[in-house]
Amino acid sequence: MRDFFKQTFASLIGSVLGLFVFFGLGTFGLIVLLVSVAGKDTGPQVKDKSMLVFDLSIDISDTNRRSSTSELLEEAVSGENDNSITLRTVLDTIEKATKDKRIIGIFLDGSHDGGGSAGFATLKEIREALERFRAAGKKIIAYNVDWGKKDYYLASVADTIMLNPMGTVEINGLRSEPLFLSGALEKYGIGVQVIRVGKFKSAVEPYILKQLSAESRQQTQVLLGGLWKQWNQSISKSRQFDAKKLQNVADNQGFLTAEEALKNRLVDKIVYTDEVIAELKKVTESKEEDRSFRQISLTNYAKIDRRNSKNKSSENKVAVIYAEGEIVEGQGGARNIGGDRFARQLRRLRLNKNVKAVVLRVNSPGGSATASEIIQREVRLTRKEKPVIVSMGDVAASGGYWISTYGDRIFAEPNTITGSIGVFGLLFNFQKLANNNGITWDVVKTAKLADSDTASRPKTPQEIALYQRLVDGIYTKFIDKVAESRKIAKEKVQEIAQGRVWSGEDAKALGLVDEIGGIDAAIAYAAKQAKLGDDWELEEHPKARSLEERILEQLSGNQTLQKSQAKDPLTTEFLKLQTEVETLQNMNDSKGVYVRLPFNLQIK
Repeated sequence: MRDFFKQTFASLIGSVLGLFVFFGLGTFGLIVLLVSVAGKDTGPQVKDKSMLVFDLSIDISDTNRRSSTSELLEEAVSGENDNSITLRTVLDTIEKATKDKRIIGIFLDGSHDGGGSAGFATLKEIREALERFRAAGKKIIAYNVDWGKKDYYLASVADTIMLNPMGTVEINGLRSEPLFLSGALEKYGIGVQVIRVGKFKSAVEPYILKQLSAESRQQTQVLLGGLWKQWNQSISKSRQFDAKKLQNVADNQGFLTAEEALKNRLVDKIVYTDEVIAELKKVTESKEEDRSFRQISLTNYAKIDRRNSKNKSSENKVAVIYAEGEIVEGQGGARNIGGDRFARQLRRLRLNKNVKAVVLRVNSPGGSATASEIIQREVRLTRKEKPVIVSMGDVAASGGYWISTYGDRIFAEPNTITGSIGVFGLLFNFQKLANNNGITWDVVKTAKLADSDTASRPKTPQEIALYQRLVDGIYTKFIDKVAESRKIAKEKVQEIAQGRVWSGEDAKALGLVDEIGGIDAAIAYAAKQAKLGDDWELEEHPKARSLEERILEQLSGNQTLQKSQAKDPLTTEFLKLQTEVETLQNMNDSKGVYVRLPFNLQIK
């Protein structure tokens, strides 16, 4: 309750402060004030023999999702720091630290509450950057009270892995645990009718079933098996022991105590936090009387001279444009991909003569079929003018694959989730719910199908057949587009489609992607295809707005900061339900037809 009042008060103060600043000082005065405040900041300082501290609880995404002015003001008043950073910033910062003689090592700090939201494909790119850092002769030290699977995936590259005496290491495999709503819908009288194409297109199952279908279970098992194999092999290689050992632990123990983890060489030392600090003091040659070791956080270090050799000034631009979130019709918002808005951004890059190549970074489960097609059309037009290279992140499936398939070359990580080439429609009606509460409808119409889109009753067999024809037609278009763009026989596409989800590794074997690699590999390939040599500059889109621009454009926001903190089991399940509801809110396709990943496939 105290946190609630604190955040509410901070938000209120932030809004009032924004109004005061805007109307009291005026536009010119506001900008002068902001510049003046910024000028007083001397910026982060790096001492010699410092450790770069990488807080593993930080949220890592492709784009900075916080965009409202009220959130910035709320942060300033409440004293809470935004716990997020972009993947490109993390990769660039680790690369910069690799070359910086003042940075002697990286400390992977997992001791804070909460875990980052990044998926395994994102973590793989960071893991490879850490491996390059260590190969340059610099140390990596990792510490946690309890090592979870994601954190340990990164920590396994470290020279030294430390664990609290009361801690554990989680080695219990991966799982996906979807939430089914059909029982609740039945209880409250909400009717659901579905039309779909593809026996693996399981996105509708939470609304019509109470457990996984055989097909959905099969594809999920295969997907998780591939991701687990990649996780297992990576850690076994870094820690230099047989992968069968980890599988045995996962099957028979699940969690290893500190002593068991040390005995099995999963960690190197069992220590308390004060002993970690003492160890890091020695590494950085800090004085004994110093409160802590010489250090700088990754987020602060990232602010220092972000320009590097790949980002030198040039008229030739390689543009990276981020497609992150659900695909929705219209303009969309800060946390999803509006079809019209994104197509307009692509159009600007296509018409910009200085942009010589485009990297389309996709991190999306899909969504609206109509919006996906609007975006894909612009991808195809852009490709006629300049190279368009696709980089897939954690997930680029269904609509996310729709917008990717015409890229000149598609890069994905082995643990990227992709494919899901299928289509479905979801038709709700509220007749029983309304009738049970005394609400009825009547209708007057001039044609039999005039009310075919109503939610006041179930669809008739004739109407269902019409919707099925629409879905079938869009699925055929999807198949044809994949066959044409990927140069795969239509019969083979039909075989590997069916709404089935594939890992990046499997997708490459099937011809759905071209190359295994991360965003840096895609950027380098784009520059090469544009024949730019070393004369090019990287540009990221959409560009981040400055604080003054945010205040001028929007004095208040409607999004709440997500704090990284441990959640009780009831809250966790409630948030899963909230995610399902948010997904429904994003389903705004005018035809009610979607190309989307099986609902909120979360892997733990």
